[in-house]
Amino acid sequence: QVQLVESGGGLVQAGGSLRLSCEASGRTFSRNTMGWFRQVPGKEREFVAAITWSGGSIIYADSVRGRFTISRDNAKNTVYLQMNSLKPEDTAVYYCALDTSGVVGRRAEPFDYWGRGTQVTVSS
Repeated sequence: QVQLVESGGGLVQAGGSLRLSCEASGRTFSRNTMGWFRQVPGKEREFVAAITWSGGSIIYADSVRGRFTISRDNAKNTVYLQMNSLKPEDTAVYYCALDTSGVVGRRAEPFDYWGRGTQVTVSS
């Protein structure tokens, strides 16, 4: 089993920054892909960013490209999401996810393990 624990969420003013972290523990599987998704009540979970094991493949949602940066430290089993120039529409619960296949993609279904989420609220 894999456990994912997110941290770093909070309340920030528009234009501000936050850095989310997600630490994986248990059988984390080598060569996994890690991703971030977000969800607003009443809406479907939305892809944000994903990164392969080596960091050689990184993809972003159009809505966050240029403002968010995903990175990982495999020695610490941790993936990060640096969020800059935050907007009120970025307000959501942010979830970390792990895909054991190692293939990078935007769909939620291939991700095998999920964290419980961390709330990000951006005030205008």
